[in-house]
Amino acid sequence: MTEVSKASSLLRAERRPSEMVNELEARVAAVVRPFSLTLLRISLGIVFIWFGLLKVADATPVGDLVAGTLPWFDRAWVVPALGAVEVILGVALLVGRLLTAVCAVLAAHLTGTFLVLVMEPQLAFQHGNPLLLTTIGEFVVKNVVLISAALVLASKLRESRQPHHR
Repeated sequence: MTEVSKASSLLRAERRPSEMVNELEARVAAVVRPFSLTLLRISLGIVFIWFGLLKVADATPVGDLVAGTLPWFDRAWVVPALGAVEVILGVALLVGRLLTAVCAVLAAHLTGTFLVLVMEPQLAFQHGNPLLLTTIGEFVVKNVVLISAALVLASKLRESRQPHHR
């Protein structure tokens, strides 16, 4: 072993754990970066097609929840109609065209799920406390994550299409 490689080994051994974690994190990010947005787009598309088809087939466990949240519409058509919209959004995500617009519609559609918190708070909150969610409340609130995913996807796709200035 040469003196340079011995010195390099010593320097490597004396690195702080935080530096090693940062280096590992950078390596992992470099590996997943090329396919992470595609994976996000495809996974969102599959979930939306799946959940949408369940609504269209009236085989969804949330049909009554949707109908109760939108009492001014007839359950017989509103649940399948929302399902059809979800299937269209899912297919659009898989196809990968007009994704900024698709993600904006997706975010708007998901925002509608928060109506449960207003229209049926007794189903979303334990003892009327907005900090104590029920299973349904958690189901609804987790849509914040899906909305965020759609916004990240839309913004990153828009960034990737911008000309790079150096």
